[in-house]
Amino acid sequence: MKAPKTRVRRACATVLTALFAALASGIGHAATPPVGVAFVYLGNPGDAGWTYAHEQGVKAVETQYGDKIKVTRVENVPESADSERVFRDLAAKGNKIIVGSSFGFQDFELKVAKDYPDAVFMHATGYKKAPNFATYDVRTYQSAYLAGLVAGYTTKTNTLGFVGSVPVPEVVRNIDAFTMGARSVNPNAKVKVLWINSWYDPGLEKQAAETLIGQGADVLIQNTDSTATMQTAEQKKVHAFGWDSDMKKFGPNAQLGACVSNWGVYYSHLVQQVMAGTWTNAPVWWGLKEKAIDLADINTNAVSPAAQKALAAKRDAIVAGKFDPFAGPIKDQGGTVRVAAGKSLADADLLRLNWFVEGVDGTVPK
Repeated sequence: MKAPKTRVRRACATVLTALFAALASGIGHAATPPVGVAFVYLGNPGDAGWTYAHEQGVKAVETQYGDKIKVTRVENVPESADSERVFRDLAAKGNKIIVGSSFGFQDFELKVAKDYPDAVFMHATGYKKAPNFATYDVRTYQSAYLAGLVAGYTTKTNTLGFVGSVPVPEVVRNIDAFTMGARSVNPNAKVKVLWINSWYDPGLEKQAAETLIGQGADVLIQNTDSTATMQTAEQKKVHAFGWDSDMKKFGPNAQLGACVSNWGVYYSHLVQQVMAGTWTNAPVWWGLKEKAIDLADINTNAVSPAAQKALAAKRDAIVAGKFDPFAGPIKDQGGTVRVAAGKSLADADLLRLNWFVEGVDGTVPK
């Protein structure tokens, strides 16, 4: 009668041994907590424009990394001192990566970064630097040049319109590149510029677009965040380009193409670097080659085959490093040669660009 009891004891001992082994294994391999990644938005994503493009990039990263990251978004944060409170709160909550996605956040985000050296702070389109603070951007001037090329082929009036937001180097670069792209295929083209001194103001954007159309512009482009320019172009039966994202739904007949930004390419790279411990504060400025921007969604009903062919060739040349939109010779509005033949503007010069090229009808406010 003792044999069965012995077998039971042995079985229990085996189970307990396995249980302790499992517990020990669990203790040695505790689940790694997700990396906190926070994004601060100037506006709300909506369904087009600057913040929408960033949100698409964030969603792509969420899909890629799953439960390895925990994403926090803060929307409608003004570019004012109050944004410091937002960045400080995100840092205090332990986020490892904090991203300010608009130019005006720069100084406020940098101030917080100095108090939280263990977190990585990234700032879009800025120029300042600290050990744990760096900038990132996309070379929108490349897609602006391509848009100008298409506009130069398409215009009937030789007058193009640019709805400018804020007169900072980023926007000046885009205006210059658009103008040079247009004049590379149509030397008679000119670009009229109207500033609204805001990144997002649908009312002023609409008013500026209407004024430009009234001055003869039959192709518009913008460096603003709403869809008002595209909607106005659709209503007035002229053409336009989407900016930051595809805006075709707001101007199915008007849109010639869209200067789109693919922020997900960089955000994926950023998270991977931080997780691997290889992140550095070197500024990042990606373009067509890295698939961070493009002129996409070409309206083949409105863009001629010749324009499409020229567009494809110029895009390929930029990707291959065989063409630079800011390669000389380049003259300014006054006819002075600013970039000699055989030379190109260096990134440092592009980042502080404050003059218009020949063919621009407008001024850079001081």
